[in-house]
Amino acid sequence: MRRQIARNVVWLLGERALQITVSIAIVALIARGVGPEGFAHFQYAQSLVLIAASIGLICGAEVVVPRLVAHPSPDAQSHLIAHAFGLRALASIAGYLALLVSSVLTGQDATTVHIAAILGISILLREPFGVVTAWMQAHTDNRPSVVFSLSALAFKAVLIAALYFSAVHAVHEYAWTFALESGLLATMLAWYYARRRPRIRISPDRGLLIRLVRDGSVFWISMILLFSARRIDQLLLKPRVPLVDLGAYAACMQVLDNFSLLATIIASAVAPLAVYAQPSLAKARYNVLRVAGGMAAIGMAGGILIAIGAPWIVQLLYGERFEATVNLLQQGAIASGLIFADAGLALLAVHLRKPAWLVGKSLLVLVATAAVDLFTIPKYGVQGAVYGYIAANALAVVVSLGFVVLARESDAAKQAA
Repeated sequence: MRRQIARNVVWLLGERALQITVSIAIVALIARGVGPEGFAHFQYAQSLVLIAASIGLICGAEVVVPRLVAHPSPDAQSHLIAHAFGLRALASIAGYLALLVSSVLTGQDATTVHIAAILGISILLREPFGVVTAWMQAHTDNRPSVVFSLSALAFKAVLIAALYFSAVHAVHEYAWTFALESGLLATMLAWYYARRRPRIRISPDRGLLIRLVRDGSVFWISMILLFSARRIDQLLLKPRVPLVDLGAYAACMQVLDNFSLLATIIASAVAPLAVYAQPSLAKARYNVLRVAGGMAAIGMAGGILIAIGAPWIVQLLYGERFEATVNLLQQGAIASGLIFADAGLALLAVHLRKPAWLVGKSLLVLVATAAVDLFTIPKYGVQGAVYGYIAANALAVVVSLGFVVLARESDAAKQAA
């Protein structure tokens, strides 16, 4: 069993590393192909799609996987997967409609609406068919999912490279590759599960639907708030700064976001033994502080390297038209240590099963980011958004540290129960 779990983790980490590498190359080609203004349109539309996509997370893996593990019968699992798929499909349709309606009602330009409508097709495909990935995870075998995901990503990369080297500059042409990637991935997942699912009649189970929505609601709300907090800066920037400046800022955030993914990987790798397996709150708290300190050091070291190498990084990835990104990247890299520290500190809330804490933190960070940005962007332009980015991450660390300090044995007792 341990060997199987270790092999599964290796597959997941390998997929994440390859996805980050290929995604960086893809974004670089798009930015070079469409230029700063086109890239601003593309990234702004992606921000709208990301927030709308969070609506489709109504029944996440943290709800589905434990239930699948607890009910190993193929018939019971098929019954659960069908209902989870239906919930996600309805929520994803609602998310896509919300994307289109909000884009029109907020007076977005035709280019942004067009790109968002194309990119938003992924909302209809990724989350509903993602239940198959949850099913694989419950069986501790993510290898097929990894192969399918990387195959679809490679397909998209080839298409984008073909567009770039064909000197295509239309942003919507690149957007279609994301929709095609999602379609291919959904097709492969559906094919794989269809060959293995039991041939039984699925009857609607209202009670199960209610339980799935209820149990996943806190995580669902937290994801909506988290994704909104991550993208509120670009939503506030577009009507207040030139598109060229927004494109430079979006390029900066792409580099920092990809580096920040390393924090999630490290936290996921060390959490099971360092935090989740600890018998007492005192020991778990001590280890969380140690992990957070070590991760902060890694983030600071990486941030310093990014700041020093910013001119070379920007030139390599985006080209000379994104020269304004260099200064923004050097300033934003300062927050890297904060992001890594927060990822480590947040492990205690997960360990104690306190999703409401994470919801509260996400809401606070969202409000703080919006407040700082609304004050600084009119005065300092895109640099004001960088200030908001740093302030928001500093606030997240303070709140997470407060959770660690204020956690009590009663919380640990409830978690054990």
